[in-house]
Amino acid sequence: MFKHLFTVLFIIAGLSTTIFGQDDPVLFTVEDTPVHVSEFDYIYSKSKIDTASYSRASLNEYLELYKNFKLKVRRAKEMKLDTIPSLQKELAGYRKQLANSYLVDKEVTDKLIKEAYDRSLFDVNFSHIMIKLAPDAAEKDVKIAEQRLMAVQKKLKDGGDFSALAKSSSDDVNTKANGGSMGYLSAIFPDGFYNLESAAYNTKVNGISDIVRTVAGLHIVKVNSKRDARGQMEVAHILVRIAKGGDTKAAKAKIDDYYNQLKGGADFATLAKNSSEDVKTADKGGYVGFIGVRHPFEDSAFGITENGGYSEPMQSSIGWHIIKRINKKPVDSFEIAKRRIQTKMQEAQKKTKYPNYNRLNNARNSMIERIKREGKYKENKSVLNTFTSSLDSTFITYKWRAPKKDLPKDQLFTLGENGEFVATLGEFMDFSQRNSKRMRMGKRMERKALVQMLYTEFLDDACIRFEETQLENKYPEFKSLMREYEEGILLFEATKILVWDKASQDSVGLNNFFENNPNQYQWNERAVVGKYSVPAEKASMVSSIQKKAKKCSADKLLSKVNKKGVVLSREEKIYEKDKSKFPEGLKWDTNSLSDVVVNKRNKVSTFFKVEKILPVSNKTLKDARGFVIADYQNYLEKQWIKELKEKYTIKVNDKVFDNLVKK
Repeated sequence: MFKHLFTVLFIIAGLSTTIFGQDDPVLFTVEDTPVHVSEFDYIYSKSKIDTASYSRASLNEYLELYKNFKLKVRRAKEMKLDTIPSLQKELAGYRKQLANSYLVDKEVTDKLIKEAYDRSLFDVNFSHIMIKLAPDAAEKDVKIAEQRLMAVQKKLKDGGDFSALAKSSSDDVNTKANGGSMGYLSAIFPDGFYNLESAAYNTKVNGISDIVRTVAGLHIVKVNSKRDARGQMEVAHILVRIAKGGDTKAAKAKIDDYYNQLKGGADFATLAKNSSEDVKTADKGGYVGFIGVRHPFEDSAFGITENGGYSEPMQSSIGWHIIKRINKKPVDSFEIAKRRIQTKMQEAQKKTKYPNYNRLNNARNSMIERIKREGKYKENKSVLNTFTSSLDSTFITYKWRAPKKDLPKDQLFTLGENGEFVATLGEFMDFSQRNSKRMRMGKRMERKALVQMLYTEFLDDACIRFEETQLENKYPEFKSLMREYEEGILLFEATKILVWDKASQDSVGLNNFFENNPNQYQWNERAVVGKYSVPAEKASMVSSIQKKAKKCSADKLLSKVNKKGVVLSREEKIYEKDKSKFPEGLKWDTNSLSDVVVNKRNKVSTFFKVEKILPVSNKTLKDARGFVIADYQNYLEKQWIKELKEKYTIKVNDKVFDNLVKK
């Protein structure tokens, strides 16, 4: 299908950043076909990504190229190449391949990456009240948990204290004692907690969120404060441990002594190596690496204002520390961060145990709901209910089959302003038969739940397919890209017929072109070089053979040396001056000899001799065929362009062109 892919991709270098405005005047016409500014601007800015200066010279140069391109497309359509079924199928294949990724990237991935990056610019301090709930909890358990948290929510709306309610009602044993406080966190939250992240970042300071669900349960969030993201700090430390039940005063006295030594000029790395009780970092001068929010050293590390500075002694759960600041790493720019964010999201999606709570899947589900809403989704529940009631136990086995013929035409649902996109029961039955989950999940699910799961997947797939049909209307860039694919395919096919194939198949035309340009295809000076080889057992003869080679012709030398059996062999090769790699040690002179070289593997001794220098001469058509065909193609293309310009009228709107010029 994709035989034209590389040619088309040569034309299509990537998506443009051009913004299409409402005012889109015609830049030029080919006969009655207009080419708008948006189209030209799109292709110009994309094709000249780093050199699109919008100078008059640059625009003029590209305008001439694009006019020629459009002339060829016009001719291709006149040849009705756009009606060839194989090319239509190829274009449909391109569209399907592009639309699948374009929609998800545009609607889901790109937005999530930007959202995650914007959130990462801030740290958020929040508290929460959680009601524990399994990710795959039964519906009755979900309702019970919702009722519990809704009761708490009502108390909050009536003026209840969040901290007190967290202590009395939250199931999070790690935070309830301190009023549900989570401290400062920064995006991206762990997989399964995207909804909690959204609640924390989307709720105003001192505000309280609606109920959200994560893999851990149901939550209500109160945002306490927000700050600019601290980024990361590269640190080292010196540790004095406090054993359980140990002498805290002695540990404090020891860390104070180290602190005084540092103030007196002691080297931090040396002191850490000799004195720190952290066996993992002591040998590295106390080096810890980069830390961020929620690290035990966070406040002390970020309180140090200069690289090389160190903190006063601070206490953690394991002992006393002195922290040294090595370097501060600020938040990355979006261009640097976006690839890392995308990789992190995609890896989380691959590894997730709970797809319904995954960030990318959540966003995709939101997109589906948006498509249903905007697409005027209408369903016929009775059709699905009747089908579900008709099923027996064979539905979860390989024995169940959708009818091979006369699949039911009953409408399950429609999409579109006038319900033009229709999904039938027969299509759903065929989808169910092909879906391996039917048998894999069937033994663990009630039949009604299994059908509903399959139906949801079928509906999601249908929504994506429907939305793909709307891409040209919603995204001008996609419309432009598809136009390029179509015109690129047409250009490829027309050029193949009128130029490439003709150049290689028109033997009379090719021969005439060659004879009219004989001096264009010449050999430079050439050297006829003999490579002489002597086997290992005759190595003692090499020196005398080489001396004879200086005076004898090739035939005479071989005749003399090989009188009593084959001792010397010869291979001939012709080298073209300045174009071929000449044997090392040879001069470009008749009778020039190279040194003897012994092959280390088979011990064969070899040397080279320039037998003859051939003068500059014309090539035959056979010798130059590849070059002649390439030049003949260029000639045919120029003739083609000339004929097209004579056949079709092109009119450029100079005023519109002048408005494009920026310098």
